[in-house]
Amino acid sequence: MNQLNTIPIDMGFIRKHGLWTEQQISEAEAVLALVEEKKLRTIRVATADPQGKLRGKTLMPKTFRSAMKNGLDFTTAQYNFDSAEGIAYNPFTTDGGLGFTEMAGFPDVVLVPDPNTFKILPWCDRTGWILGDMYFHDGRPMPFDARHKLKAVEADMRREGYHVVAGLEIEFYVTRLLDQHLGAVHMGGLGIPPTPPKVEALWRGYAYQAEEHHDQIATLLDTLADHCTALGLPLRTMEDEMGPGQLEFTFDVQSGLEAADTMTLFRSMVKQVCTRMGYHATFMTLPGLPNFVASGWHLHQSLADDTGINIFAACEESGELLTEVARHYVGGLLQHAVEASVFTTPTVNGYKRRKPNSLAPDRSTWGYDNRAAMIRVQGGPGDPATHVENRVGEPTANPYLYIASQIASGLDGIRNRIDPGPLEASPYEATHRPLLPTNLPDAVEILAGSTFFKDTFGEEFIAWLIGIKKSEIARFTAAHPDWAATPEVVTEWEHREYFTRY
Repeated sequence: MNQLNTIPIDMGFIRKHGLWTEQQISEAEAVLALVEEKKLRTIRVATADPQGKLRGKTLMPKTFRSAMKNGLDFTTAQYNFDSAEGIAYNPFTTDGGLGFTEMAGFPDVVLVPDPNTFKILPWCDRTGWILGDMYFHDGRPMPFDARHKLKAVEADMRREGYHVVAGLEIEFYVTRLLDQHLGAVHMGGLGIPPTPPKVEALWRGYAYQAEEHHDQIATLLDTLADHCTALGLPLRTMEDEMGPGQLEFTFDVQSGLEAADTMTLFRSMVKQVCTRMGYHATFMTLPGLPNFVASGWHLHQSLADDTGINIFAACEESGELLTEVARHYVGGLLQHAVEASVFTTPTVNGYKRRKPNSLAPDRSTWGYDNRAAMIRVQGGPGDPATHVENRVGEPTANPYLYIASQIASGLDGIRNRIDPGPLEASPYEATHRPLLPTNLPDAVEILAGSTFFKDTFGEEFIAWLIGIKKSEIARFTAAHPDWAATPEVVTEWEHREYFTRY
């Protein structure tokens, strides 16, 4: 008998604690059969860390089969680190600095693969990939795992009779790699990111949606498109954005969890493939390079009923842009936008976007097909594709927290029938609308006082996340104590902190 078939997956940690649905159990059998059929050499088992970046282990097929039964021992260290592996919480205390005795001493927890996320990586020879969720050894969900938070709020929305529909619109930069700076002097350390690579722009100047720019990197774009197709990521469009080497990719609609998983894998794939091809890709909002402009992550949203009908689409006879449910959903997005800033814009650098006349919102507004508004309504009476686009996010955001914050806010709007008020014709002039935070320290303080998000995600989760962000902020302010005098300047600290990691 083939050694892959010697360990039945219907017994063990995962089944004991009921961590998979019957559908996942069936899918797991299909995954294991595919590993054998394709003669995969290795399988990467990954999880999204607090920043939404992938961390993982590479397993041999026999070990992978065991992980599909019992999960995989995986360190908790990521929950003690900030965005540059700085120690935000001392793990060598009785509660690991996090309020749990199970977290003392950088212990292992259990990473449970999700069979629904399995892929074969097209850029790696005979290599599988799967995403998972973190659990304590007694089967409790790890309270700081953001994927659990998204699944919970999406389930809340389903209990109201609605299904989340999300579409991704992602901007990022690709530059030509000149020097990776791999010498000892460039290595950095815990809390000290490595020296960013030396790069150059892919083309000169600004030419929005210029076809010739696409042609200059056609081989790269074709490769990325082929990989998206092979991975089952529903790529729709690719375009040249405003800055030199700034690209925008859009994806067809998925569920909230599927969209978050797509964003997680897409960012990782782009960075890995670009490096292999002699480029450097970054999802940092505004790199510290001359003449670059800010990138955003716009999240398209609507709700469907059990039959797949768009709940946001008003009938043509009504003459309304949105249904009543959709208006209340928008009301929730607007009401909670200020306190959601740490989820939508989690880095020091991301706040460089938030200024008037910048194609990014500076306040909590909505408008019809208006790119100055935070919430842009697209569609209209009788249009089955009617939806709203939130333009507030930055491309480094943890996708599970960004999307979860939107679902939770919209659901609160529906439950409490929150009125969004009138559409704004001139969003940047809407002085009666709440201003969004213009820096991360302010956003963190606002989140610290948010009863709504403490109730949604749990007080311990919000306190932990605030501690992670305060560690990042403390390193920034130590390097640039006078940062508030020139908030529009991208500092050397920001470029070093985010350009490589994100």
